[in-house]
Amino acid sequence: MIETLALTDDLELVKDLSLEHLSSPRIVWYWVNFYAPTLEETRLLNTYFHFHPLAIEDCLHALQRPKVDYYGEYNFFVLHALNQDTLDPEEVDMFVGKDFIVTFHTASLHEIREVKEKLISKQEAWAEGPGYVAYLLIDKLVDYYFPAVYEIEDNLNELDITMKENFSRKLMDEVFEIRGDLIKLRRIISSMRDLLYRILNSERLREFKESQVYFTDVYDHLLRLSEIVDASRDITADMRDSYISFTSHRMNNIMVTLTIISSIFIPLTFIVGVYGMNFEYMPELKWKYGYFLVWGVMIAVAGSLIWWFHRKGWFDM
Repeated sequence: MIETLALTDDLELVKDLSLEHLSSPRIVWYWVNFYAPTLEETRLLNTYFHFHPLAIEDCLHALQRPKVDYYGEYNFFVLHALNQDTLDPEEVDMFVGKDFIVTFHTASLHEIREVKEKLISKQEAWAEGPGYVAYLLIDKLVDYYFPAVYEIEDNLNELDITMKENFSRKLMDEVFEIRGDLIKLRRIISSMRDLLYRILNSERLREFKESQVYFTDVYDHLLRLSEIVDASRDITADMRDSYISFTSHRMNNIMVTLTIISSIFIPLTFIVGVYGMNFEYMPELKWKYGYFLVWGVMIAVAGSLIWWFHRKGWFDM
């Protein structure tokens, strides 16, 4: 599917023009959006727009890292949108020249539609040109990072409260799942942040100089997102360390209990083992009170060990 939006010299925004009409001298600038294009539509990147083969190759071979390439009269950008369900990146390719902007993507994106609706409804944005439209697109992509980041932050706060009451393996599985999501988000956000840094500091992006203050705002948003993601990763690390400490303490208590029980029963087992031997000449076996004496000795030994362990503080661990 190919969507077009063009500004005429009488400041009228026209939708769904054919590509042939875009070359009219009355067109000030235009935006062509390739959404899930067919093979024939994809060929237009070469046959109509004459974009560089390397840029076209990047469009067709997803998933590229966010970047900007300079091709003389236009610049090529690889951007990442965020899939809200899987938190995986969705590639958006963008060509920006002095009087045009061309976007290329295969996934359905709310961000693209919202920018288009904003341009149609906000007349003062029409005259800003392709550089401003590029800012709107990048800004909208970044804005859609926030809901996922805030949702993870809220989930971590809830898990933190729950873990203070009860540690469980199920909760830790959720923490590790969240940590995996944070790694995905961190990769996307850091890549886009690096791209915005290049946009702000490049001398070759003349079309963006007038909109530099807007891109600075987007860069600040990405810095804020990076800080939230890093803080959330630190929280998950603290939760993991707390869980490991809790399980280690619990295991130590179990080992202490087993050690106490074993220490008590080792001498008792020895006594039982000695008198369980079936030798013929064992005087105690013929003694009238031998059975009761052995029981008394066993009780005394067990009681002495329990008293000694208590004095050493083993029961307080």
